[in-house]
Amino acid sequence: MPQVRLAPRPSGDVRHDTVWRPGGPVDVRATLRPLQRGSGDPAFRVVGSDVWLALRTPEGPASVAVRQAGDTIAISAWGDGAAWAVQHGPDLVGRGDDWSDLDVSADAFLRDALHRQPGLRLCRTNTVVAMLVPAILEQKVTSRQAWGAWRYLLRRYGTPAPGPAPEGMIVPPTPAEWARVPSWEWHRAGIEPGRSATVMRAVKVAPALERTLTLGRGGAVVSARLQSVPGIGKWTAAETAQRAHGDPDAPSVGDYHVPALVGWALTGGPVDDDGMLELLEPWRGHRERIVRLIGGSGFRKPAFGPRMTIQDHRGH
Repeated sequence: MPQVRLAPRPSGDVRHDTVWRPGGPVDVRATLRPLQRGSGDPAFRVVGSDVWLALRTPEGPASVAVRQAGDTIAISAWGDGAAWAVQHGPDLVGRGDDWSDLDVSADAFLRDALHRQPGLRLCRTNTVVAMLVPAILEQKVTSRQAWGAWRYLLRRYGTPAPGPAPEGMIVPPTPAEWARVPSWEWHRAGIEPGRSATVMRAVKVAPALERTLTLGRGGAVVSARLQSVPGIGKWTAAETAQRAHGDPDAPSVGDYHVPALVGWALTGGPVDDDGMLELLEPWRGHRERIVRLIGGSGFRKPAFGPRMTIQDHRGH
């Protein structure tokens, strides 16, 4: 095993705090769950009732603790990016995510799912490249394989989380640091040249990608801007916009599991991408919210059929 090349743990003694009063229920863990890249993600940890995030902000690394406190949500942060993190912290747990005009009354399954998940919100990280890179790693492979590569690369090239973050938490690399990852390290991580080249193209235009945040909570223009980078298609753009922009209407077209999950939940049988979009059409403007409601409901599609083969790109 190569020696880990982590930078020294940054100082993070100064704590920044904010308290957000959402005016309604918010389920912190359910809302932040899409930011976790598998079990053992070095940038995500749940400790008791606290959710810890190791964030790469525009102002530097930050450790962020998010906790429910009665009808408020307390957010604390340490590190060079702490002030930025607490300023945007409420966006992480749903500030600006408005479900008020979502009407699922005509569908019994969704009506029950919404009733049982009143605190579900869509997060918005306000960091595009930080969400885009792991989405690229997840292209066309199993989640297990992609998450293993994510852990490997963070432990090799990330920054130890500042302040009192739980031991082993790591802030992902900056765009410039991603650009310096050598080809053999991508190979050792199991990332073939196609995906690593897409990461390299993306980080070269990082400032332009970050500017898409000024366009609001996703949408067609944001998707097109993300897809202007060769190697980024509809699925990767949607996975990024869901998290970075808080896009409520960007279902993951091209996903291996999502269309079947939606189909089984809403019709009792599997559908393809076109079938999923047809089923979701009555809720246009909220289609990702519908997917999240189904995913968080506890519903599971039947466990049968062919399994996706894990591809090992390290031997090629």
